[in-house]
Amino acid sequence: MHKDRKVLQWLWLSLFIVIIDQVTKIWINATFELYESITVLPFFNLSLIYNEGAAWSFLATAGGWQRWFLSGLAIVMSGVIFVWLSRLKAQQVWLACALALVLGGAVGNVIDRIIYGHVIDFIDIYYQQWHWPTFNIADSAISIGVVMLLIDAVRGDKNEPTDSHNY
Repeated sequence: MHKDRKVLQWLWLSLFIVIIDQVTKIWINATFELYESITVLPFFNLSLIYNEGAAWSFLATAGGWQRWFLSGLAIVMSGVIFVWLSRLKAQQVWLACALALVLGGAVGNVIDRIIYGHVIDFIDIYYQQWHWPTFNIADSAISIGVVMLLIDAVRGDKNEPTDSHNY
């Protein structure tokens, strides 16, 4: 497969993540009032939250500069991931999928930051009184992609031929 077509196949996964992420955020933002919450299951609420910071609201109260810092960081990292993705070998499917998920999630959240000045979060998972920080589809894609990257790093590159010569 031509190298450009190989990259495009993974960019479709990233685009799919961005579309699903943005559609769900637009829907929740149009349907819910800020901080409104409805129970879906005994461990899952839909709750509209605006996160001005990074993961777990890190830097949320930093005074506004974090919007552009985090946006710039996400754009730079997206560029790095794109280049990394474009340089993968055809057989590195697991790694390509992981990078495409992270890229789609990063772009989904940076769209929010640039347009709204915050990220729209709405998935609230909990057990009794303990709540995981509220998140969104983009966060889920990033998390799954990062776990896949860690698995890839631990298992090593199974596609590379091993050197049978011991010198």
